Amino acid sequence: MSGTAPIGAIRRKAVWGARAALLGVVVSAAATTSCGDQTRQGTASSYLIITSLQGASGAESGSLGSVVESDVVTVVNSSSTIFSDPGSVSFQLALKDPGSSTSPNGPTPNNFITLSQYHVKYVRSDGRSVEGVDVPYAFDGAVTATVQDQTTVGFTLVRTQAKLEAPLRALAANGQVITTIAQVTFYGHDQTGREVSVTGNIEVSFANFGDPGA
Repeated sequence: MSGTAPIGAIRRKAVWGARAALLGVVVSAAATTSCGDQTRQGTASSYLIITSLQGASGAESGSLGSVVESDVVTVVNSSSTIFSDPGSVSFQLALKDPGSSTSPNGPTPNNFITLSQYHVKYVRSDGRSVEGVDVPYAFDGAVTATVQDQTTVGFTLVRTQAKLEAPLRALAANGQVITTIAQVTFYGHDQTGREVSVTGNIEVSFANFGDPGA
């Protein structure tokens, strides 16, 4: 899921109910992704666990990892280019009432969870998280996938237009680095219409990094 534009211009259990406020992040120097305390609420009988949340620079979209170095401008064939940065998330479906070890319950089609959208918000560990000044603007994206057991879904972690706006645009020339935590919340519902959401976090650093093959 990458796009281009010419320059010039883990694990966390589901949060239930209506679209919940994004959870605060406690940053550890040793952690590149954070899971936080496991939280469940609401009426749905199944929930999602994020088993992996990764991303990559759009300039090297096949190199997924738990820390992303987002290149704000990339030179390709002597032309300056901007790439969006892809993400990849893996889900595990689980039941609130899994039964006993001798008589475990299995999911039914009603328990399957269909994802419909996601929200990305960037924060900084130093508390400077004003959108358009300290970090890129938050955004919503669409995604469609139904989790029956285990599923991996691709999404956009950093939009192309974010690199054309403050504060990322200035990084193309000033040599600075902005390190953020991207809080990614996925929203969906089970097959009876009960809403489900789950949040994962991944570290994303923005700068004019060296170009592949340079």
